[in-house]
Amino acid sequence: MPGTSRLPASLRNSFTIKKAGSSGQLLSLNVDLFRNIIFFLFLLRWTRKALLKLKGRGLFGTFVDIYTSIRRTLYGLFLRAPGVRSQVQKQVAEAITKLQGKLVPSGPGIIRYLTLPKEGWSEETVLKELETLANMDHTRWEDGFVSGAVYHGGDALIKLQTEAFGKFTVANPIHPDVFPGVRKMEAEIVSMVLSMFNAPTGSAGVTTGGGTESILMACLSARNKAYAERGVTEPEMILPETGHTAFRKAGEYFGIKVHLVACPAPGYQVHVPSVSRLINSNTILLVGSAPSFPHGIIDDITSLSKLAVKRKIPLHVDCCLGSFLVPFLEKAGFETESFDFRLKGVTSISCDTHKYGFAPKGNSTCLYRTEKLRSYQYFISPDWSGGVYASPSIAGSRPGALIAGCWASLMSVGELGYIKSCSEIVGATKKIADAIRHNPALNSDLEVLGHPLVSVVAFNSKTLDVYDIADAMTAKGWHLNSLQSPPAIHVAVTLPIVKVWEKLVADLEAVVEGEKEKERVRVAEGKGAKGKSLGDSAALYGVAGSLPNKSVVVELASGFLDTLYKA
Repeated sequence: MPGTSRLPASLRNSFTIKKAGSSGQLLSLNVDLFRNIIFFLFLLRWTRKALLKLKGRGLFGTFVDIYTSIRRTLYGLFLRAPGVRSQVQKQVAEAITKLQGKLVPSGPGIIRYLTLPKEGWSEETVLKELETLANMDHTRWEDGFVSGAVYHGGDALIKLQTEAFGKFTVANPIHPDVFPGVRKMEAEIVSMVLSMFNAPTGSAGVTTGGGTESILMACLSARNKAYAERGVTEPEMILPETGHTAFRKAGEYFGIKVHLVACPAPGYQVHVPSVSRLINSNTILLVGSAPSFPHGIIDDITSLSKLAVKRKIPLHVDCCLGSFLVPFLEKAGFETESFDFRLKGVTSISCDTHKYGFAPKGNSTCLYRTEKLRSYQYFISPDWSGGVYASPSIAGSRPGALIAGCWASLMSVGELGYIKSCSEIVGATKKIADAIRHNPALNSDLEVLGHPLVSVVAFNSKTLDVYDIADAMTAKGWHLNSLQSPPAIHVAVTLPIVKVWEKLVADLEAVVEGEKEKERVRVAEGKGAKGKSLGDSAALYGVAGSLPNKSVVVELASGFLDTLYKA
C-alpha cells in the first residue's frame, strides 16, 4: 500500500526477540524486587524482636536466656540419645507404676465398675457404695491436716449447700427463662463480689467454674481488646514468675506470649522496673498477685497500677487465693496493701468464691472495671443454623446447683462472718510464721519467705533438705505443698487448720529435730551430713530442680494425669 513498507524478516525477528527479552528482564527484576522485600521484612521483623529482647532483658539477661535455651536443647538431645532414652523411659515407667499403686485402689474387696450395670441399682445399693467411696483411705482434711483444698468444711454449711443443690439440681443458667432464680442468684453473686473489691459504677463481672477459668477469661478479654482497639496480632503479657500457672495456660490456649519477671528475695514481689522494660506495642496485659500462690506475697499492685495507667495497658490482679480474706484484712485489724479497683490501673480481678468464700467447689468470679471489658470475653455466633448462640465464658451449659450453693454460702456467712473467719485464719497464719521465726527449735534451720500478709506461710531451710522435711511431715499425716525455685514448703491455712495449728508447729519441730539427728548419725558413721533423699517430694522436686530440660518431669506429670483416669 502507498506510504507503507514491510520490514525485512530479519529486522522483524530482531524486534520480536528484543521485546521478549525486555519482558523477561522485567519479570526477573520484579522477582528480585519481591525477594528483596521479603528478605527486608524478615530482617526487620527479627531485628525488631532482637531489639525488644535486649530492651526487655538487657544484654546480660539476653545472654543468660540464650545460654539457658541452648543448655536445655542440648540436654534434651542427650536424653533422646540411644541407651539414655531407654533408661529414662524405664525409670519413668517405674515411677508411674509406683504412683498408680498409691492412687488406684487394688486388692481384696475392690470392685471396678467398667461398664453400665445390666439393671439399675436400688437407691439403697447406690447409697451404700457412695458411703464406701466417701470413706476410702485419705489424708484427713476433716482433722485439719491438709493445706488449702477444703476451706470451711463445717457440717451446717455443707448441709445448707446440699439442700441448695437439691432445689436446683436440673437448673442450667443457659436457659434464664426456664430457671429465673439461678439467673437472679448469679447476678447477685457478681454484684456482692464487685462491692467487696470497691468496683466503680459501671463495673461488671461473670461467674466461672474456678480460678483457672477466671484467669483464662481475663486474658482472653485483654487479647480481644488489644486486637479490636489496636490491631495487635502478636499479643504478649507480662507475668510475675510466682503468678499462677493458669496465666501460662492462657498463653498456650490463646496464643499469647508470656514474659516472666523475677520476684527476687527477700521480698518475693514482682520487680516492677523489669516489668516496665518488657512493655512494648504488643503488650496486652500486666499481672499482679494478691497474694501469690507459692509464697503468699502481695505484689506491689500500686506501682503496677501507675505503670498500667502511664502505658495505657490493662492490669489484672489475681485474687483467687486472697478471695474473701484480702478485702477484709483491714476490718479484721491486720496489715494490708492496696490491690483493688480503688487503684485506677486495675482493670480486672479474679476472685474464687470457692476458697475463702466457702462456696462449693466449682465457683469463681472474674470482675471488670467496665461492661465493655467484660464483653470482650463473650462468644457470640449470630449465624448458626441452630439459632443465635451466645455464652459469657468457656462453658455453654453450667450447673445451676453450684450457683445456688455459692449464693447460699455467701448469704449464710455474711460480711461479719467473713471478717471473723479472716481474723481466725490470718491470725493462725501469723502464729505459724512467728513460730518459725522465733521458736529456737525452728528458727536456726527454717526461714519464712518474704512478708506474707494473708493465709499462706512459705518456708525453706538453711541447713536441711526441705523436701526431706516435706516427706517427713507427710509421714505424720500432713498434706503440705512442696515448692520449687527456690525449694520450699508452704501451708495455706484454712478453718480446719486453725483448730490444729499448734500440732502443725509441734510436728514440724519434731521433724526438724529428726532430720538433724539423721545428719548427726551419718556424720558419726563417716557418711557425710547429707544422705540420699528417698521420699516422693525429694525425688520429684529434687530431680526437677537439677534438670535443665524438664521433659522427664513433663512425662511424669503426664503419667500422673493418665493415672487419674485409670479405672
